[in-house]
Amino acid sequence: MTSHVHHITVDCGDAYQLATFWAEVLGASLSDDDSPGDPEALVEAPGAALLFISVPEPKSTKNRIHLDIQPQDRTRDEEVERLLALGATLVGDHRRPNGRGWATLADPEGNEFCVECSARERATLTGTRLPVTADDVTSAVRLAVAALKEAPADRWHTPAGTLTWDCWETVEHLSDDLFAYAAQLGPQSPPLDSDVPFHWAPRREGGPFNAIFADPAAGAAGLLRTLEASGALLAAMVRTTSPDIRSYHSYGISDAEGFAAMGIVETLVHTHDLAEGLGLGWTPSAELCDRVLARLFPDAPDDEDRWAVLLWSTGRAELPGRARVTSWKWHGAPLDGAAPSPSGS
Repeated sequence: MTSHVHHITVDCGDAYQLATFWAEVLGASLSDDDSPGDPEALVEAPGAALLFISVPEPKSTKNRIHLDIQPQDRTRDEEVERLLALGATLVGDHRRPNGRGWATLADPEGNEFCVECSARERATLTGTRLPVTADDVTSAVRLAVAALKEAPADRWHTPAGTLTWDCWETVEHLSDDLFAYAAQLGPQSPPLDSDVPFHWAPRREGGPFNAIFADPAAGAAGLLRTLEASGALLAAMVRTTSPDIRSYHSYGISDAEGFAAMGIVETLVHTHDLAEGLGLGWTPSAELCDRVLARLFPDAPDDEDRWAVLLWSTGRAELPGRARVTSWKWHGAPLDGAAPSPSGS
C-alpha cells in the first residue's frame, strides 16, 4: 500500500485571511465550512489542497518547503505584478530573459513561494516546441463531449462523415483508441514489439474492431460516459508515466507524450467526422492543434489555420496550393530534441 499527499498544511497567524489570499493566487475556492476567525481554512486547489492552521508562534526562518507557481494565462512578469497587488512582497529576483529562473515572493505572513514561466511562455522565448500534456488530453475530450451532448437523439446511427461507421460506432472506436493508448503505457515493462493483447473484435461485419463497447441500453449519455472514462484513463497514464518509458505503436515506438498527442488527434478528427454526421459545429483550439501537429506531424505546413492543417494532414480536407493527402500516418517516435519541461526553483 502507498500514501498520497492529502493536504499541504501551512501554519499561520490568521488561517482564514491567509487562505483568502491563496485562493486569489490560485483561482480556487475556500471550503464552504470555513469562516473568518476559524482556526483552520481549506483552499480546494487542484492536485493537493492547501490547509491553513492558526498557530501562536510567528514565522521565524526561511521555509524549508515552498510552492512553485506557474501562471496558465499570463506571463511570469504579469503574474508577479498581479500577486504583488494582492499583497505579496518581492523577496528575490532570479528571472532570466530566456524564460529560465524565477521570482521569489512572500505571502502576507512571510511564507516564501516562487513564480516561474509557464511552459508556453518558455517555449515562445526559447523557440522550442511546446509539449503535449495530460491536461491537453483532458481538455480535448471534454470539449468533444460538450459538443456531442448537443447531438439530436435520432442521428446517432447516421454515417459519421466519410467513414463507413455510424456515429455511435465512431464514438465507441474513439473510446477504444483512448483506452488502447492508455493500456500501452500500463505494464511495468511496456511491450516494444506488439500491442497489449486485449481481444479486439467487431460487433458487426464492417464495424470497428474494439475491446471497448458501450451498452446500447444506456443511450447516448452512457455512450459519452465511455468516452469520458477512456479519456480520463489516458490522461492519468500520461500524467504518471516517466518520460523515459517507451511502448509499441505501429507508427513507431512512442513515449507518453506521443500517446497523448495520438489520443488528442483521434479525438479532434473523429469529433470532426461525428459533427458532420450529427449536424454539429466543431472547431477546436488552434493552440491544441498546433501542439499535436508539432509532435506528430513535424513536417506539416506552417499555414496560420492550424485546424485546417490538421484536417489536411489526416486526409480530411483540402489545403490551398497543396495536393490532397490520400495516405498518411503520424510520427509516433519521440522527436530529436526534448520538449521543454518545467524546472524547479
